[in-house]
Amino acid sequence: MAEVLDALRPGEVVTYGEVAAEAGHPGAHRAVGRFLRDHGGHHWWRVVTASGRLVPGHEVEQARLLADEGVRVVDGRVRNG
Repeated sequence: MAEVLDALRPGEVVTYGEVAAEAGHPGAHRAVGRFLRDHGGHHWWRVVTASGRLVPGHEVEQARLLADEGVRVVDGRVRNG
């Protein structure tokens, strides 16, 4: 999973499920969350839920980091356009 997460570029946002699938573990979205919790770093702020929701308890920091990369966040969710 680390390789997938570390390959993300500024402004690129993916879901937990997309990371799991890309890492060869489709359906293991919760494992991605555990990995991020346990290992920190790895561009965690670029990973959101399938609905675009930010990480509970870290919304302010995640929104700031995403905004710094040009990603639009409205009401705790990543918005396209």
